[in-house]
Amino acid sequence: MALLDKLPRHLFTRRGWGMLAAGTFALAAAQVMGRRDLLTLALLLLVLPLVSLAGIRLVKPKFRVYREFNPSTVETSAPASVHLAVGRTGPGTGHVTMEERLPPQFGQAPAFRFPSRSAAGGTSRYEYHLTSGYRGLFRIGPVTAEFTDPFGLSLHRQAIDDGDVLTVTPAAVVLPATVLDGARGNDGVTATRIRANPSDDDVMTREYRHGDPMRRVHWAATARHGALMVRQEESVTTPEATIILDHRSSAFGGASGTTMPGLPGRNGHGLATSDTFEWSVVAAMSVSAHLAERNYSLRILDAGGNPAFLHSPSSPEPAAEEFSGASGLQSIAESLAAIHLTGPSHLRRDGGVPDLPGRNRRHRAVSGTKAPGVDQEPPAFDDRLMDKLSVHRMRGPLIAVLGRISPEEATALAPAAAYGTNAFALLAVDKPADFHGVLDVLRQRGWRAAAVTPHARLTAAWGQFDEDPALPVAPASEVRRGAGVAK
Repeated sequence: MALLDKLPRHLFTRRGWGMLAAGTFALAAAQVMGRRDLLTLALLLLVLPLVSLAGIRLVKPKFRVYREFNPSTVETSAPASVHLAVGRTGPGTGHVTMEERLPPQFGQAPAFRFPSRSAAGGTSRYEYHLTSGYRGLFRIGPVTAEFTDPFGLSLHRQAIDDGDVLTVTPAAVVLPATVLDGARGNDGVTATRIRANPSDDDVMTREYRHGDPMRRVHWAATARHGALMVRQEESVTTPEATIILDHRSSAFGGASGTTMPGLPGRNGHGLATSDTFEWSVVAAMSVSAHLAERNYSLRILDAGGNPAFLHSPSSPEPAAEEFSGASGLQSIAESLAAIHLTGPSHLRRDGGVPDLPGRNRRHRAVSGTKAPGVDQEPPAFDDRLMDKLSVHRMRGPLIAVLGRISPEEATALAPAAAYGTNAFALLAVDKPADFHGVLDVLRQRGWRAAAVTPHARLTAAWGQFDEDPALPVAPASEVRRGAGVAK
């Protein structure tokens, strides 16, 4: 019996191996004793398992599998129920052993027998639960079935479906509400009241934006303001907020970079991330939920002014940058599920702040030359981002979730505070003490800024903004002139 356990199980069962062993012994006995009846028995014992093996591979039972996740997307550390329905679509009888393949972090794969005791209409239903401590996209399945022939002699294992993808989103942290009330009024509320009760000459007008039809131009307001004005047709009662989410490898990667489990990203490998970036992702999710609950319309950009989720494999709409309502918040959560670091991560000074580009500068390697075959990062916090922010000037708060930035980059970003009714900056870094100079640069231009480690509680970091005094902010007309300092 111990010898049978050592034989491969993917071809024959114990009964099949035992029959082959008996056939071999009978064949040897027939050879020695010269008995034809033993020879016939030996051939029967040897041929029957082989015929069973060929038959089970040629005539494979067919199944259909339906898999449903509840909820369809799940937050990290929250349980998800998986409902499986398996039905036979082709001929076949007997019991089948099945197993659901799972990524390693989900633990032991569930196994079950088909048909189940409660099978109805030829369909068996099963349920099990999953919990993930990581965000990302995870392949659940396929279901593998182990078939046996009617005599129980041979085995065959095969996948009977392709599996389905489970989206695990970062869980939002509940943030205190007091921080949004600042020296420049309640974000979005004050501006909305002014625009909702205009004078007769200014009824529902705003600055012209690229793409507006000329038929909407309000000539009286244009003559008075000295700039092209158009009739405002959309509602002006919804407060707005802009979130800048930095996901450059140079700001978060380097020596602390890691690879998360889950489906590979667009580079064919796991999702590139780090402890500081994971903290930033949770912060972005929490701030988005915090503002969405207060009916803010959200705009999310990256450090270059592009849609923040342009490179996220899990984003339902990668090119989208504006989100509103419950559906918008859900889209943000799904987009953050598999967002990863982008750009080269090797450009970093040993043990210190990375050599990051200033305004409109290209990234330089430590040696001052570009490494062969390595793409340079595009400039961050440049005119493209400022143009995006200027379109929605003073319509709500500006929140920047950043990693390691240099004083030059802080100087480039600092004037953007004039575009928001309040400006907040969170820096997720390994050594906050090294960034006092960066924080001072931001605070001098009106930002409320804090640098924290990836082990800090987000609620405590968010609460630091109440203790950080709001400094005077340069008028929006001076933004272009002040931005030139970083050039």
